[in-house]
Amino acid sequence: MAPIKRKSAPTNGKGRPEKKQKNATSDPSPAFLRQDEPSFPRGGASVLTPLEQKQIQIQAKNDVLFEQSTGKKVHRNEYGDEENEAQLSDAMEAASTKPARKPKTRNKLRNSTSAPSGDRKESGVRIEGLSYRRLVPGSLVLGQVSQINQYDLALSLPNNLTGYVPIMSISDSHAQAVEALARQEGEDEDNGTDKTESENKALDLKSYFVVGQYLRAYVVSTENDTAQGTKGKRHIQLSINPRQANSGLRRSSLVINSMIQASVKSVEDHGLVMGLGVEEDTIRGFMSSKEIGPNFELSQVQVGAVYLCLITGLSSNGNIVKLSADPQRSGNLKKGHFLTDAPTIDCFLPGTAVECLLAEVTASGIVAKAMGLLDLTADIIHSGSAASGKDLEVKYSVGTKIKGRIICTFPDAEPSKLGISLLEHNLSFQSCPTSTKSEAKTKSPIEALPISTIVPEAKVVKVEPGLGLFVDVGVKGIRGYVHISRIADGRIENLAADTGSYKVGSSHAARIIGYNYMDGLYIVSMEPKVLAQPFLRVDDVEVGQIAKGSIQKLLVDENGINGLIVSIGEGITGLVPEIHFSDIHLQHPERKFKEGASVTARVLSKLTAKRQLRLTLKKTLINSDSAIWSSYDTLRPDAEAPGTIVKIMSSGAVVQFYGPVRGFLPVSEMSESYIDDPTKHFRTGQVIKVRILSIDRAEKRMIVSCKAPSVVGTTQQEHLQNLAVGSSVTGTVSEKANDAIIIDLEGSGLKAILPFEHLIDGSTQKLSSAAKRIRVGQKMSDLVVLDKAEGKRLVQISSKPSLVKAARSGKLIRSFEDVHEGAEVDGYVNSVTATGVFVHFAGGTSGLLLKTQLPDDAISLPHFGMRRNQSISARVLSVDHAQQRFLLTMKPKAATKEETAQAKGAGSSLGDGLLSDPVDGVSSTIDDFSFGKMTKARINSVKDTQLNVHLANGVQGRIDVSEVFDNISDIKDRKNPLKSFRPKQVLPVRVLGVFDSRNHRFLPITHRGKAPVFELSAKPSDLDSADLDILTVDKIEVGSTHLVFVNNLGDDCVWVNLSPNVRGRIKTLELSDDLSVLKDLSKNFPVGSALKAKVINVDLVNNRLDLSARPAASTKPLTISDLSPGMVLPGRVTKVNERQIMVQLNETLSGSVNLVDLADDYSKADPTVYEKNQIIRICVKFVDGPNKRVFFSTRPSRVLSSSLPVEDREIDSLPDLKVNDIIRGFIKNIADAGVFISLGGNVVAFVRVSDLSDLYLKDWKSHFQVDQLVKGKVIEVDAALNHVQMSLKKSHVDKNYKPPLTFTDIAVGQTITGKIRKVEDFGVFIVVDNSANVSGLCHKTQMVGGRPPDPQKLYEEGDLVKAKVLKIDREKRRISFGLKTSFFESEVIAENDIEDELMASESHIANDASSSEDTGKEEVINMLTKKADEKSDGRHGLDETQDADSDIPVLEGGVAINGESSRTTQQGLDAGGFDWTGGLASSKSQDLPSESDLEASPPKKKKRRKAEPQIDRTGDLDAHGPQSIADYERLLLGQPNSSVLWLGYMAFQLQLSEVDKAREIAERALRTIHIREQDEKLNVWVALLNLENTYGTEESLDGSFQRACQHCDGLDMSERLISIFIQSGQYQRADALLSTTLSKYSSSSSTSLYLNAATFYLTTLKQPPRAHALLPRAMQSLPPHTHVDLTKQFALLEYSSPNGDPERGRTLFENLLSTVGSKKLDLWSVYVDAEVKKGGEAKDTKEVGGEDNKDRVRGLFERVSKMPGWKPRQMKFWFGKWAAWEGKIGDEAGRKRVEGLAEEWVRRKGEEREKILGN
Repeated sequence: MAPIKRKSAPTNGKGRPEKKQKNATSDPSPAFLRQDEPSFPRGGASVLTPLEQKQIQIQAKNDVLFEQSTGKKVHRNEYGDEENEAQLSDAMEAASTKPARKPKTRNKLRNSTSAPSGDRKESGVRIEGLSYRRLVPGSLVLGQVSQINQYDLALSLPNNLTGYVPIMSISDSHAQAVEALARQEGEDEDNGTDKTESENKALDLKSYFVVGQYLRAYVVSTENDTAQGTKGKRHIQLSINPRQANSGLRRSSLVINSMIQASVKSVEDHGLVMGLGVEEDTIRGFMSSKEIGPNFELSQVQVGAVYLCLITGLSSNGNIVKLSADPQRSGNLKKGHFLTDAPTIDCFLPGTAVECLLAEVTASGIVAKAMGLLDLTADIIHSGSAASGKDLEVKYSVGTKIKGRIICTFPDAEPSKLGISLLEHNLSFQSCPTSTKSEAKTKSPIEALPISTIVPEAKVVKVEPGLGLFVDVGVKGIRGYVHISRIADGRIENLAADTGSYKVGSSHAARIIGYNYMDGLYIVSMEPKVLAQPFLRVDDVEVGQIAKGSIQKLLVDENGINGLIVSIGEGITGLVPEIHFSDIHLQHPERKFKEGASVTARVLSKLTAKRQLRLTLKKTLINSDSAIWSSYDTLRPDAEAPGTIVKIMSSGAVVQFYGPVRGFLPVSEMSESYIDDPTKHFRTGQVIKVRILSIDRAEKRMIVSCKAPSVVGTTQQEHLQNLAVGSSVTGTVSEKANDAIIIDLEGSGLKAILPFEHLIDGSTQKLSSAAKRIRVGQKMSDLVVLDKAEGKRLVQISSKPSLVKAARSGKLIRSFEDVHEGAEVDGYVNSVTATGVFVHFAGGTSGLLLKTQLPDDAISLPHFGMRRNQSISARVLSVDHAQQRFLLTMKPKAATKEETAQAKGAGSSLGDGLLSDPVDGVSSTIDDFSFGKMTKARINSVKDTQLNVHLANGVQGRIDVSEVFDNISDIKDRKNPLKSFRPKQVLPVRVLGVFDSRNHRFLPITHRGKAPVFELSAKPSDLDSADLDILTVDKIEVGSTHLVFVNNLGDDCVWVNLSPNVRGRIKTLELSDDLSVLKDLSKNFPVGSALKAKVINVDLVNNRLDLSARPAASTKPLTISDLSPGMVLPGRVTKVNERQIMVQLNETLSGSVNLVDLADDYSKADPTVYEKNQIIRICVKFVDGPNKRVFFSTRPSRVLSSSLPVEDREIDSLPDLKVNDIIRGFIKNIADAGVFISLGGNVVAFVRVSDLSDLYLKDWKSHFQVDQLVKGKVIEVDAALNHVQMSLKKSHVDKNYKPPLTFTDIAVGQTITGKIRKVEDFGVFIVVDNSANVSGLCHKTQMVGGRPPDPQKLYEEGDLVKAKVLKIDREKRRISFGLKTSFFESEVIAENDIEDELMASESHIANDASSSEDTGKEEVINMLTKKADEKSDGRHGLDETQDADSDIPVLEGGVAINGESSRTTQQGLDAGGFDWTGGLASSKSQDLPSESDLEASPPKKKKRRKAEPQIDRTGDLDAHGPQSIADYERLLLGQPNSSVLWLGYMAFQLQLSEVDKAREIAERALRTIHIREQDEKLNVWVALLNLENTYGTEESLDGSFQRACQHCDGLDMSERLISIFIQSGQYQRADALLSTTLSKYSSSSSTSLYLNAATFYLTTLKQPPRAHALLPRAMQSLPPHTHVDLTKQFALLEYSSPNGDPERGRTLFENLLSTVGSKKLDLWSVYVDAEVKKGGEAKDTKEVGGEDNKDRVRGLFERVSKMPGWKPRQMKFWFGKWAAWEGKIGDEAGRKRVEGLAEEWVRRKGEEREKILGN
């Protein structure tokens, strides 16, 4: 506002009326006051503010009244004289009968501010910060939004205060919206409707405010929230409603550049209509859409939102106030957006910036004046002293002008004053930007140092006695503040800057507990109890994190305990639902969980807004090492992890993971076998391990599976295709489920499903018995394939004898063509309906058995007496070939008279017990076969464990293998004892009893049934013995030896038969002393094999018999007392983990093998190489009898030979160690004080933190992990204390260790290499390599010659540089570096001179100096480069024999630099199609930038004077390329994004055999090249893959490939690696990666992928079937618009490939033309060209392709010419093409014939046109 003009009065040089001279000396500061006021105001304007004018008028009126009442003249020293004021007050009281009024606040303010500074003590202006006691209701304060909650806002207030704004105290409009929403919710609940999205926004405060937003707040109340037994917590309630935040403002108080709080009334097209909350309702505010600020958009602004705005203008009538909420404008004080004067003091509200005059500066703050009368104070924090650490009395001087922003009012202060802030971020209305010392990127303070972060070394920079400490927490520009109560757990009495534990410069561990936006300070605590807390707030708890806590409360309802409240930190609790109590359902959880008990939990989910945690106590989840699935974005298909079932439905189950992640488990994916009811197999709360099948991240949906992933390669696919339905297979049981068996088919790697119902044909009891006998690992034969689903890779098999028999005889129905009317067929029941039974056969064929065709006795039974999968035999009744249906019948077929008679005869003989055709020729009835009967039997079949015989027609018997031989010497083949027997052979036998075929057991002869199977013996001893004695278990004695035969193989034992009724077991370790035969039991001990075993234990109670086949077996079991150190024994591995393996010697004896005992070389100690149940040889190392513990060793020096070399000697006790020993060990534990290392036995060494490394490790724990192999030196051995101390420092371990450089080692002129630590605008900081963190600055003027560059564009953190030491300041310990190339010219010349001398001295190299330069590089190229031919379309092929004219795209192995297809001179490694050197040495015409191009050009005159030597050197560089490391570094300095230079640099290092350095250069290039230069980075990635393929390992190549796929396109990188494999001849690896790529990117719309694969299969691998199978697969995966081109390319491939089939190509072309239409002339042209090129392969070029080919080509030309509908332009092209071909093959007659046909076509076309025109 312009000042009000008034007549000028005489002044005293200060612009004010002259006063008596005597008072001038009483004012100690008239000089600086005069500097602030002009002597001659321009235009006669007054220098007095309107407020001063009004005060003068009031004072003049009071003077008149005083003179009238007293008759005395008023004498005033200045505007405010305390004595005169007292006299005036007395006179007013005497002259008036009314009681004197209380002086107004405005007079108080004038009296307090008008006093001269010399009377500061009397006026009592006290510098004090805002505190809870000084914050009273009615105060106004400026704050920043620090947290946005669901129902309130948290505002950061000055001096580490925090206030809260309830949701109803935001604005009137917002409060009305919330009330309306509450009413609507009540109505919606009654109506059952849901809230809309727009209604939800009224409660979402995040759409109204942003963190860091400045707002003016009105203090509503300050109170203590007290709870019973707890200390009251202070709570400040605020309001940001403009009515209260602008209290006291009137129309006259609205001045430009003042701040006002406003709320949005309405959102218009061009801006916002704002409510100001002032007393006059007619005043409104308007904010343009351009003034909203960068944090908000007009479309997203909500009605009721509140902003702190700058008044930028007023309308002519003052009713419209122009506002701006843009902090970039309101915070820009350079443009004058601050107050210098105002009509009233009401304008000075928090948020307004003012210009003031410093009146007093102290160490604790400043005092200033605004307008010469308003007192302003800034405490130690907001004066900037806390952040900068500078002394205020040095920084400011009294009398200077400063700008500050009002942040608070002190309503109760006397005299009145306001608080201001001089902090830069408050003045500019911006958040305090910062960066950590380790990172140069600008971040917000919370991002730079999150809350709860522990700062290991917080340095004290300022001490305020009685207040606290200001510390450096490692963040630039922001200090930390430690209140005196948070320094230690106890009370701190005194703080001093020079003495004590907390003096300036001391460092302490501290923890960030908060950040105050207004103060710009971290709130820090040094209390040990705070440092030890695992969590400070809910935000610190990560989902999936394991936490230890205690049970705080048990939640009980009517059903018992339904939840637990677990405390995991101070004030942090979580809920454990009932389903997460344990892995199993607890019947009585109250017995396990007690209040106060300690538990270990894992965090399942977190709701930060509600401060809620959900925990689990399930050990399966807590101990799981699987990845934490807490976000859909990080999940990928085929990932596996455990989850908890939370809901079970008929269609599947819902599985909960961590956070919001859930997955649906379909019932079809629950098991390999069929599941009817999921509730029978799963329960709610059960933890299952699942695999992701598919995921929709947008919809947040996921399908999971419990099935094991089926990895089917090419070989398995071929086996699956070749597997015929109905064929017989053999397999091994790999898994036994509840209702099915999973079998690994032999020789194919396929898995098949065998349902239990398909084991046998019998009843359910037989099925149950047969299923119980099935064991994992059992070999099963005679399995018939019923069906296969190639898409799902499933094979269903059956072992039903009826189906197996039908398959062998060829009667099993495999398809509908096998169905014949009247045929007897065998199948199984699929389903039963009310009208009949559906019968299934092989191949998915099914027939219908109607109800009328069932047996009469079955019709009345439930489900006709049938069950699912029941075996059934029927006859085909009728066949419907049209519908491919057939009916079955079970009605008996009418028998002939002869058949009836034969049946009656056979039945009568069997019924009477008469025998027909007995083998012995003597027996007549079945009763003759009594116990001990001598007879004869004829062999029917020979099995592994028995001979199936018959004694007569219809009378069966069996001879167990144990009843054939008396001695093992009688057996010729011990693995197949019955091999010598043949079918139809007659043997003398003796009857022992009856064999129960149902239960597979021996029965006495008295249990004979109607059709018995006799148990026989063919032993010579039994045949010769008069008394037959049957062996039983009670007759067997321990120590006796028997001949046994293997009956079955178990996991850890072999079951053997001693006789038909005596069975025993032999443990695996008891089979043999030769461990090599125990590795494959099925091979060395097949079923039926013979063994000689000794009985070692007989258990009659459990009917168990234990035997041993070892030659030196002892009948006494091995016990721990029998063990002694040094014994070498066989053992079975029972458990394997990352730290040890568990080995079992027998059922009661087992021990462990630790890491230090696994190998003689600790680097080869890997427990994971062992497998469960593996038999290994171990040596007993230590026996702890009292504790019954045994420790074994598998060191080869112990178990094999003591003469074997030992890399790491055994250490069993302290005497084995000596000081200064260099040894290796494994880290056992990591503690806060150091690391514990296991050296062997019970010897554990301790390494202090200070002995871990020669360098300082900030986070040293991250450099070590448990079980890590380390090498160290023994520095102390204390046998008395059993203490060993080691050091891992390289200086102690490595004899050739070179200590890092120190500051004193650096000298001026020295050349060093280093790394860029930090990049600033003025230069870069460089850390010297191999130094003790010695660093210095290279100013930007010392980087390149000429104009200084921008360091930010030239360098990045981590760049490697070469620098020259220019200057060293020893006192300040500063080093100045230079990076100019001119600093290193002498070194380059010296290097070249040395090279010249060496070359001259070597006479055998000096013969051809020009060619020897490139010899080394060319050898590298010849060794590593396998370059693919470039095709005409710019792509690189898979095979060097690929036709150059082919237009078939193939896999790209790289990219061509600068479009070059070939180079004559190679100086680098070719990365599958491009030169590593980038063509630096290929052609002189390619000029590289010289040094003068990289640096800025100096003036022309100087350039001419220095041009000669620079031009010469640059010319050499261009001619020969870079010849040294310095050359490359200099060139890369100017072209850091050039992959050409980087690849040349790598090739240069490879020439020197520096593979590791070449790899480091590649990594450096990937970090240096800008992120936008993706093509350049791609070149480096491909070069790195070539490098790893040639010099690296499979692991390093795979690691580089995985990283490349993360940074580049995965498909592109896969194709390039495939090309690299092909070029290097690694076809098997290329095939494997290509198969994976096809599966992963099948739907990537990339036709080239399939075409490249087909080219590889057809041309390189010579496997046409695999290439042919790709086309239909591609047609299913790719979009339809690509099918035509893809089919055409596949057809052309058949023509061009030497292994292709042209006839197949013709078929593809013909099918394509019939599909897309025959009017595709371009397709016809390609078809003809393919035929022509195929004929061009003939040796005789004059007869291209022979007569057959010429006729075929002519036929194609004629077919097209005869087709109607062609346009003249098309036929002109076609006849021209035809004629040209005829001329090429030399057929002149044919060419003339074509010309005639063309003329005929033109004539006919003309006639048709004339006919049309005539009509």
